[in-house]
Amino acid sequence: MLPRLPSVEAIENPEGTRVLCRVDFNVSVQDGQVLDPYRIEKERKTIEYLRDRGAKVILASHFKGKEGNSLEPVARYIKQYLFDLTFVGDCVGGEVFDEVGKMQNGDVLLLENLRAHDGEKTNDPAFARDLASLAEVYVNEAFSVSHRKHASIVGVPTHLPGYAGFRLLEEIEKLSEAFDPSHPFVFLLGGAKFDTKLPLLEKFAEKANTVFLGGALANDVFQAQGLEVGESLVSGSDHDLTALLSNEKMMLPEDVVIETTEVVKLAEVGVTNKILDAGPKTVESIREKLIGAAFVLWNGPLGDYEHGFKDGTLALAKAVADSPAETIVGGGDTLAAIEGLEILDRFDFVSTGGGAMLDFLANETLPGIEV
Repeated sequence: MLPRLPSVEAIENPEGTRVLCRVDFNVSVQDGQVLDPYRIEKERKTIEYLRDRGAKVILASHFKGKEGNSLEPVARYIKQYLFDLTFVGDCVGGEVFDEVGKMQNGDVLLLENLRAHDGEKTNDPAFARDLASLAEVYVNEAFSVSHRKHASIVGVPTHLPGYAGFRLLEEIEKLSEAFDPSHPFVFLLGGAKFDTKLPLLEKFAEKANTVFLGGALANDVFQAQGLEVGESLVSGSDHDLTALLSNEKMMLPEDVVIETTEVVKLAEVGVTNKILDAGPKTVESIREKLIGAAFVLWNGPLGDYEHGFKDGTLALAKAVADSPAETIVGGGDTLAAIEGLEILDRFDFVSTGGGAMLDFLANETLPGIEV
């Protein structure tokens, strides 16, 4: 059981205090415009709480965009739609110190992309000290990167009093429900990276009443069953899947979509085919399980979402949304599907984390929580 983390509300006398708040503003940007402000919106409460109490709020985030690696488009979006801030073109150094020195109570400053410096990803002690020197207090509001042992996540809080933001605490609280869930419990796991997800799969194969395995993850199991997977993505690792294959709780796709967009039975997959999505019979079988569920946990798409094979994931999103169960979902492509269908409000909780959600569910903690 995790110890109770100190909340941002426990900061004494925040007025005039310089607060370094680690956020995750790594959102999709196209043509200079923010496409998915979900993470920004969910972290807004902590920022505005600090600002409204007169803190000097210094926001730090990483960013990796297809149009460049600057947070400037994010700064423009926030300034236009949410609240006023100042953007500075670095995250350490003289220019940053000058801007911090100019801050008045209630001001918000957004630093440039942390990963412009190698010291962020390597957790370089000097880089962590430089970041920490900007502030008097540290707040982690970036659950989605709290599985990373990066300087802004695990280095800075060794130098400053550390607190958890509202969203970080909510993520921990809601995802922890999966450790002692209501039943019947349906666990849906998609995507790729079988090696990474196998421990989670084995853990929830014990807890859940039904475990559905989809996406590229299912290809490893098909292969272990002796089925033809053609040129489909598989992990290539040699895992002992005997326990999973014999587990009566396990569900796998019944029909699949191949590269020609045809829906075929598994026995019809040829040596030159690629399995790229789950078929309609598969989604209907999952839907039937969801009707009587009390708790549903879903992470990961059913198909190659980034390359347009979205139908299975979109259909599953609708099925989960229709379920009377408590529903908790997460993962980048999962979130994209839900946002695209405009059904966010029909889920009980949508995590901002992908890898962080998986790591937390598997380990029941994260490096950013431990520190």
